[in-house]
Amino acid sequence: MMPIKVEIVSPEKVLFSRAVDMALIPGLEGDIAAMPDHAPMMLLLRGGVVELHQDGAVTDRFFVAGGFADMTETSCTILADQATALSDLSVEAAQARLAELEASYDKADKMNVPVLDLLMAKMQSARAEIEAAGGPAVQGA
Repeated sequence: MMPIKVEIVSPEKVLFSRAVDMALIPGLEGDIAAMPDHAPMMLLLRGGVVELHQDGAVTDRFFVAGGFADMTETSCTILADQATALSDLSVEAAQARLAELEASYDKADKMNVPVLDLLMAKMQSARAEIEAAGGPAVQGA
């Protein structure tokens, strides 16, 4: 099988740039596999883990906190709002971020739907980060 070129880019830097057999990506509507000869598409991301596969095994895992992916027949570029290698995640930092977001949500104007939607998306991402870092699964409100 021909490999697919995958790049994972955060606002700060390029975290990953290499050819792999497959990238499993956390899409907003569900996970999707980027593979060679995939139909071109743009995909919104939810907070979750990108798994990179080579020779039948997961070789790298990154947490992304939303963003989007641009998939073509030969490449997949993931532009993440935030991206971190799983080994660099901290359960405690993600739990603290979730607590701050929940407090902001509690104080937010309940008539301001765009702000509430943004806070809900960030809380979902923080919950996914806690789980990705090895913490307990956190149920949403």
